[in-house]
Amino acid sequence: MDYYWSICRSFTKLISMRKAFVAIAAFLVALTIMLGLTYPPLWWIAIFTGPVVLLGIYDLYQPKHSIVRNYPVIGRLRYLAEDLRPKVYQYFVESDTNGKPFSRLNRSLIYQRAKMENDTIPFGTQLDVYENGYEWLSHSISAISHHELSSDPRVLVGGPACLKPYSASIYNISAMSFGSLSQNAILALNGGAKLGGFAHNTGEGGISDYHANPGGDLIWQIGTGYFGCRNHDGTFNPEAFGERAKTDQVKMIEIKLSQGAKPGHGGILPARKVTPEIARIRLVKEGFDVISPPGHAAFKTPIELAGFVKQLRELSGGKPVGIKLCIGRRSEFFAICKAMVETGIYVDFITVDGGEGGTGASPQEFSNAVGMPLREAVAFVYDVLTGFNLKQHIKIISSGKVASGFDLVKNIALGADMCNSARGMMFALGCIQALECNSNTCPTGVATQDPSLMKGLVVEDKKVRVFNFHRLTVASAVELLGAAGLHHTHQLTRAYINRRVAPNLMQSYIESFPYIPEGSLLQTPYPLRFELGMALSTSSSFVPTDYKVSLVDYAHANSYSDHLDEGKSKP
Repeated sequence: MDYYWSICRSFTKLISMRKAFVAIAAFLVALTIMLGLTYPPLWWIAIFTGPVVLLGIYDLYQPKHSIVRNYPVIGRLRYLAEDLRPKVYQYFVESDTNGKPFSRLNRSLIYQRAKMENDTIPFGTQLDVYENGYEWLSHSISAISHHELSSDPRVLVGGPACLKPYSASIYNISAMSFGSLSQNAILALNGGAKLGGFAHNTGEGGISDYHANPGGDLIWQIGTGYFGCRNHDGTFNPEAFGERAKTDQVKMIEIKLSQGAKPGHGGILPARKVTPEIARIRLVKEGFDVISPPGHAAFKTPIELAGFVKQLRELSGGKPVGIKLCIGRRSEFFAICKAMVETGIYVDFITVDGGEGGTGASPQEFSNAVGMPLREAVAFVYDVLTGFNLKQHIKIISSGKVASGFDLVKNIALGADMCNSARGMMFALGCIQALECNSNTCPTGVATQDPSLMKGLVVEDKKVRVFNFHRLTVASAVELLGAAGLHHTHQLTRAYINRRVAPNLMQSYIESFPYIPEGSLLQTPYPLRFELGMALSTSSSFVPTDYKVSLVDYAHANSYSDHLDEGKSKP
């Protein structure tokens, strides 16, 4: 592009492109007339010269695009170049390891497993093992054959008040609504979940027919719009919720507080997209704008959140109820934990969404610069739950770029009990990372509502690919578990994962994220790096207290170097 424009700039030194176009256009018109009069069959040349001249005249006078106005006709090549750039870069420029947000190495692994093709690599790793950020698993001399381990490790989700605990796979489909994804994509995802015996999160758009028909296990997500369980004014409708939540297919309920891709951001579904089908699924009025507020109307304080959890659990007949959040202001999570301790009402699970999480469309600033990344968030949530002695009742689900067996293992080592994946499952469906999720032009029919495009996604084929990808990814995690000499995922600790933090310095996760003793946040003195969170939080409000924060408080809150009262082993 720079070379192209340098040529144009050089040419303008000789003559203005606007004047040049006028001269060229006059010449083309004169040439066409002369040839046509000389030999009438040549009038067909006007088919080519006419549109060029008319387009150029339009470009000369249109007011919106400066380059096109100054460089009639040829200036439009800029838009072609911009459209082709991502595709040219992905297929001809990027290496196997530097693609974003998923490298070709990551994408190829998912495709190979989904298609049951050879997923091994030749000639050693392509990763730079001496680069900062490189991570690896500590293996054992006394490794265990994966044949001796369970090929389908499960986690039982359900606390003391849960009457219908759910035995979940360690790897499930993250929240993606019908509307964000096509009906064929939803059918294939749920069909794969049915084949593999794992769970499929509905996303906040409600339980569509495409979630329900294949029969796979569902985690029903309840967002701020209360879609599928709302009154006409947008408030929560207990009767509508109870009716849907008690169906056998719904295994767990998830209250979405925020999501990694756009935490703290609401949304609006324009009236033109509120079709009769969407209106029926979401319990909204057809042909009217539908608002998803940034926050919940059913509760305003941590104590009220605990009460809402209890209400949903009772209305669902005792099914597991949890929350999903991207960690932002840390004092708010302390407040939620304080509310659980005070009321004795516990969530059954917490889905931790990392700031690197993805969605079909989100504001760039929110996607790039809001929300705690997953690694720090999972460790933080685990440690705070442990400090309040709540972890024994609550399972942690990690969500954010989890697409390989090692991703599973390192998140579980940090403190998660299981993981969710959205984009990994989309790749299994055939997503090619075209980055057109927000334009309704997804070329593979995954993230579009265009009927002509979604026909390209054949449900019967793709649901098997989703099943294959899930099975082989879990199998890979089990093999890594055996390589570490462990029998169960709950034996993984932060000591097993290592990370290069400098050219001559390596740290295990336990050094980067040291554990704290069980119950250490129930009495003073608190671990130093948690004192500020405790001082700023109260169960009666999500708003921080009026505690005057000092520089010493901030130093303690952001330091992992002082662990005088913190444990080095997993509680």
